[in-house]
Amino acid sequence: MRFHHLDLNLLVALDVLLEEQNITRAAERLHMTQSATSGVLGRLRSFFEDELLVQVGRKMQPTPYALELATPVREVLLTIRSSITAKPVFDPTSSKRHFRLVASDYLISVLFARVIQQIHQQAPSITFEMLSPGDNTSELLTRGEIDLMIVPERYLQEGHPSQLLFEEQHVCVVWQDNPQVGDSLTLEQYMQMGHISVGFGRNRHLSIEDWFMSQYGFNRRLEVITNDFNTLPQLLVGTQRIATMHRRLAELYAQYLPLRILPTPVKIPAMREFMHWHRSMDGDPMHRWLRERIGGIIHSLDQQPEQQPAPLRQVG
Repeated sequence: MRFHHLDLNLLVALDVLLEEQNITRAAERLHMTQSATSGVLGRLRSFFEDELLVQVGRKMQPTPYALELATPVREVLLTIRSSITAKPVFDPTSSKRHFRLVASDYLISVLFARVIQQIHQQAPSITFEMLSPGDNTSELLTRGEIDLMIVPERYLQEGHPSQLLFEEQHVCVVWQDNPQVGDSLTLEQYMQMGHISVGFGRNRHLSIEDWFMSQYGFNRRLEVITNDFNTLPQLLVGTQRIATMHRRLAELYAQYLPLRILPTPVKIPAMREFMHWHRSMDGDPMHRWLRERIGGIIHSLDQQPEQQPAPLRQVG
């Protein structure tokens, strides 16, 4: 297909070349030889009357004009994928769609394990790839390389649709036999205790530290930092430490581990979790179906009565 004498297939190559900035890696992704990929780059340079990628030492760097082209080229390709090549009629029961989702391990435990289970019953050929949040998550969304991400409100990107999924409260969790903690906590006691927290990314972003610093002018005494939410409750057992956790995850683990759940000594703002997706996917029927299923499942879970912790076995 040609548009103003430009073979639109070349835009696919341009998108990959601008992302990889390397002929060898781009050739591998395009399933072409290096010489053929170099030839494609030559044709692109001729059409746009710009070098697009220039050799700087051992690396290739995009020209200023190439950087201007990167976003509109990606937008055109995403529009073609979602609007032109997508089937207007969809049947979830026979769909073989593959969804790439970004969600923390906390969300997988309290929500997506159930989502995938129920969707398998309704659409057994749909497959999923779960990606952990990282420093490049926003870029993945912008480039349309993920179908959906579930993130707190502060990570939403302007210009792309979102939908509030649920609100989550924080609770404090301690080992059941922790002798230093009664049925409640004062702020002074809370700040004196050793804490277990979660850190993400290269900067080890800690979820509520910024809030504590802005409200009270000091940080918690962090004694253990782990890299996922599911290890928080496990690391509490047998210690006198404390963790501040999402309520849903704490209640899940309290069914299986000797833990006690307490209210936080101060009111921590609720965390608002949103579904967030690239604007090109907004009208995709299967994508909309998936969003509706996720929203319906979390609503049904919240309507269920609270489960009581399973009784602990006596050993010996």
